[in-house]
Amino acid sequence: MGKRLKQQVRGKGTGRYKLPDTITKYKIGLPKIDEMTIGEVIDIIDDPVRTAVLAQIKYENNTFYVPATEGLYIGKQIEINGKNPKIGNILKLENIPDGYYICCVEKTKMDGGKFIRTAGGYGIILSRDEKGVYVKLPSRKIVVLPKDARAIIGVVAGGGYKEKPLVKAGNAYFRYRKLHRLWPRNRGVKMSPYDHPHGGKQHHEGKSTTVSRNAAPGQKVGHLAARSTGRKKAKIDT
Repeated sequence: MGKRLKQQVRGKGTGRYKLPDTITKYKIGLPKIDEMTIGEVIDIIDDPVRTAVLAQIKYENNTFYVPATEGLYIGKQIEINGKNPKIGNILKLENIPDGYYICCVEKTKMDGGKFIRTAGGYGIILSRDEKGVYVKLPSRKIVVLPKDARAIIGVVAGGGYKEKPLVKAGNAYFRYRKLHRLWPRNRGVKMSPYDHPHGGKQHHEGKSTTVSRNAAPGQKVGHLAARSTGRKKAKIDT
């Protein structure tokens, strides 16, 4: 009868595949305060499960963690809910001029920041009207956000981390181990036929990899409901 596919086993959520609660030690988000105040960066933290380093900011008797922007340093004063568009300050979108780079952007007021939190990420303020503020995301998608939503001025630090090569398998192992990912991941064609539909000592699929969208769970691997596969034929003008 064969075994269940690995993605089916992972969906059950057993201990081998479950993400532990201790992996996210620091919860990041903008402070849920509406009044203007001044904070200070008291530490720069390298969180192993995040691509960006974190900035620990203290205001009054509270602290919070946000992705550190380029140019941030320990001891820097941060303006929260103010109107001064300097690097690291937290402002409402209505107070940020057009063309400025922003990160850790809120989708709705006081949600803490949902967009643009990875290393090297930034959005751009394009324009504004009665509907809200138009922001261009790193995916080049343009979204309309409320004017009272907040964001951090600047670019998230740590850009270009993907350009450093892993060089050896050991580095890849530790990179995925800290994220509690199963590593290495074997290809289906390297497996036995009872482990995977593509398996069976051929080292290639041996049959079409296009699968119906309504296929049974044990068969649903490969190109799901693909209209076409492979290279497109070049058109020759006659």
